[in-house]
Amino acid sequence: MLAVLAIIPAILISTTSFIRIVVVLSMVRHAFGMPQTPPNAVLTSLALFMTAFVMGPTLTEVNQKGLQPLLDGTQELTQALEGGSQPLREFILAHTRDSDLEMVYRMSGSPLPATPQDVELLKLTPAFMLNELRVAFTIGFVILLPFLLIDLVVASILLSLGMMMVPPATISLPVKVLMFVLIDGWSLVLEGLLGSFT
Repeated sequence: MLAVLAIIPAILISTTSFIRIVVVLSMVRHAFGMPQTPPNAVLTSLALFMTAFVMGPTLTEVNQKGLQPLLDGTQELTQALEGGSQPLREFILAHTRDSDLEMVYRMSGSPLPATPQDVELLKLTPAFMLNELRVAFTIGFVILLPFLLIDLVVASILLSLGMMMVPPATISLPVKVLMFVLIDGWSLVLEGLLGSFT
């Protein structure tokens, strides 16, 4: 029981929406050129709360089918794990590409499962994580483009004015922050992230 409890944080990080959310939020921070603002604690907390929001229905099912029967003593640990993992498996399957799953099975040397129910959770999880990273980097790329454009425009203006000794980041940072605030950037990013799970 204690061994299972010890690996719960790793399981929650690798089988929920946390990966996609925290990677995108980190890329937003780097797009500004401020690697320490917002601090890691703030980004991680926001990612955790957004994960709880996205995973709410799934985690409620996990609680009803796995955790509560175990705590009530109506199911053994193996039964509770099987029942509780089913909603999580459905969420992961819905957000995993077939090509990623095939690649994981090919690398392990195992034959492909006949049905989605036959997919092993140990092979499904890395395929899900690969997909989450791919989606997060795709979203991050779209977010980075406007910031890159601002950097290029500022650098070219400074160059044309002969101000080569002025670091472009000094001028572009306030412009990027102002643009992000004016368009309500955090709301747009979080709304886009939530929309990517529907």
